[in-house]
Amino acid sequence: MNILFLTLYPISNISERGIYTDLMREFNRHGHKIHIVIPAERRFHLATGIKESEGVNILRVRTLNIQKTNLIEKGLGTLLLEYQYQRAIYKYWKDIKFDLILYSTPPITFNRVVASVKKCCGAKTYLLLKDIFPQNAVDLGMFSKSSFIYKLFRKKEERLYRLSDYIGCMSPANVEYILRHNSLMTAEKVEVCPNSIELDEEESNYDNDHLLQKLNIPTDKLLFIYGGNLGRPQGIDFLINVLATNEKRTDTYFIVVGNGTEYGKIAQWFRNNSPHNSCLISSLPKQEYDDLVGTCDVGLIFLDNRFTIPNYPSRLLSYLENRMPVLMATDMNTDIGSIAEKNGYGLWTESGNLDTFMEMVEFIAMNREKLKLMGEKGYDYLKNNYTVERAYWIIMTHFQ
Repeated sequence: MNILFLTLYPISNISERGIYTDLMREFNRHGHKIHIVIPAERRFHLATGIKESEGVNILRVRTLNIQKTNLIEKGLGTLLLEYQYQRAIYKYWKDIKFDLILYSTPPITFNRVVASVKKCCGAKTYLLLKDIFPQNAVDLGMFSKSSFIYKLFRKKEERLYRLSDYIGCMSPANVEYILRHNSLMTAEKVEVCPNSIELDEEESNYDNDHLLQKLNIPTDKLLFIYGGNLGRPQGIDFLINVLATNEKRTDTYFIVVGNGTEYGKIAQWFRNNSPHNSCLISSLPKQEYDDLVGTCDVGLIFLDNRFTIPNYPSRLLSYLENRMPVLMATDMNTDIGSIAEKNGYGLWTESGNLDTFMEMVEFIAMNREKLKLMGEKGYDYLKNNYTVERAYWIIMTHFQ
């Protein structure tokens, strides 16, 4: 098939590791012709154009800044995106008849381009639902349900769902949420198609102690790592409380790697407190970050407890791939914690429950012999549920 994939993810090389590049490589391996459309935000000073990467065509479309910018430019850029994508597709690929359109949220503003290509080519459409907007913004107090901006984006969300022949959700709780809050949706078009990766089963050859020494991380403590976005969705205030409380311990060390809108807040805490049992790293080269995860003992996931939508962070996958148990502090609506506990690879509490979270840290620290067993259970769950091969066949079942 000729497949069109629309995303905000900045893919520069199809060989990069990630939930979207891994999936696109899987489609490519099965003989499909892949065409990917990505944004080139104005801050990068890149023109619209096409590049080929290992047989995959990538169309880079110049846009406004959509990420790491102010809310006004982010909102305007998101609204303009569908027009810019549509114009670029018809300029560069007007003679291609697409059979399948894949697209991910965020954003929810692909309606115009999806509808246009679907009508022109008679293509089937499949939404990879990674974000439920605008409700997530309401949960975080960014605007209210009575506001014009909510009503505008809610209509776009509903239309995107109607345009989609099938919707792949990250977990059972996501499926239930979508069906419960969209009364016209039929159960036949909504299914679990989780975040997935291509497993890297090659043995790593990096020197753990050398990497830790390079980053000034102790080698004699149990290492907990949080890697990913540091924004409002992560409930940074609770993360800071965890770091402050962990200063009372002598055997555990927290590593925070990431950036985002709340980075300044956590960086200020580090400057003010100079903690001995944690460090903050704004960014690392991808390979070095992967190596660092591989040296750590426990993965961390944080989500704001105000969420009414069931988020399912993809950073879980790298923890499971590295055979690490996972500690989670989230809202009550996601099922990421209950799935982890049921399958024996993680511990969960509601975000804001500081005493319980530190009890989980204590349990892990006092039962180190269980870390390997929990890690192996997580890796087995990953192999059975979160591989791109499985995600590929979930999608392709509809197009045989």
